[in-house]
Amino acid sequence: MLPPGLPGRWRPAIPHLFQNILKALMQQIPTGSLVLRETRPSGTVVVLPGRVEVGGRDFVVMAGPCAVESAAQIEDAAEAVAAAGCPILRGGAFKPRTSPYSFQGLGEQGVRLLLAAARRRGLLVITEVLDPSELPALEGVALLQIGARNMQNFALLKALARLDRPLLLKRGPAATVEEWLLAAEYLLAGGNGQVVLCERGIRTFESSTRNTLDLSAVVLAKQRTHLPVIVDPSHAAGRRDLVIGLSLAAAAAGADGLLVEVHPRPGEALCDGSQALMPADLRELMRRLSPVVHAVGRELWRAPQQLMVAK
Repeated sequence: MLPPGLPGRWRPAIPHLFQNILKALMQQIPTGSLVLRETRPSGTVVVLPGRVEVGGRDFVVMAGPCAVESAAQIEDAAEAVAAAGCPILRGGAFKPRTSPYSFQGLGEQGVRLLLAAARRRGLLVITEVLDPSELPALEGVALLQIGARNMQNFALLKALARLDRPLLLKRGPAATVEEWLLAAEYLLAGGNGQVVLCERGIRTFESSTRNTLDLSAVVLAKQRTHLPVIVDPSHAAGRRDLVIGLSLAAAAAGADGLLVEVHPRPGEALCDGSQALMPADLRELMRRLSPVVHAVGRELWRAPQQLMVAK
């Protein structure tokens, strides 16, 4: 209701004013944008080396530590990931941290350790890229991750869009679904259609968890875009005891896969140890995922021993 003391000549303009404000607040994706499902109704399948497909019938689990800390740590983590049947090893080498005093990663040395551990076990690798200058060191990485903090780093998006390499785009903790999809549009419009989206939780008033996993965004994104959508339950929860439950919920909601943190010795982790599964937890997750994935008409991708990773 309009205030009774408002001058009469302004009263007809007020509804239009609020409509314009609402339109400004709601970012709309232009009709015909490459990211929209109507441009590819059958969906996009991102094919990685070894015929690992994200967005197809198979549900793909990517697992590993938040950061590469040492040769022994990443070797043990890779062994756990391979033993659980996951095809992709995750691990951060270039780390964007909230505090400048936190562990920033091992950089190029970390990439070398990560690739070596994965290659010995026939695993693919996903790791984050912070700047185009890091790309020469990331040759051999199967899936380049654009982290949540860089979702709207448009210079980085434009540079990576020119690559003929698969990319994973995390949703920013304060980004709407529309903003997330428009960030993906930068990649597609720049020429790279090999894009996987990742929901990793958003910032809300809830303080019991690190973030709030937005499963409604997974369902909505699957409706709005043809791109594959996976979920990172570890960063969403910030707590090891919630990761398996959130993972099962993500699979039931229609996600195409998971990005899960696993550490051989979480108590010794240099970052995010509280949210990292232990190797036995990862095996339990894979066991419990199988019936849920089957219930939604999919198969759980398990790495065969003969998986050959491109050298």
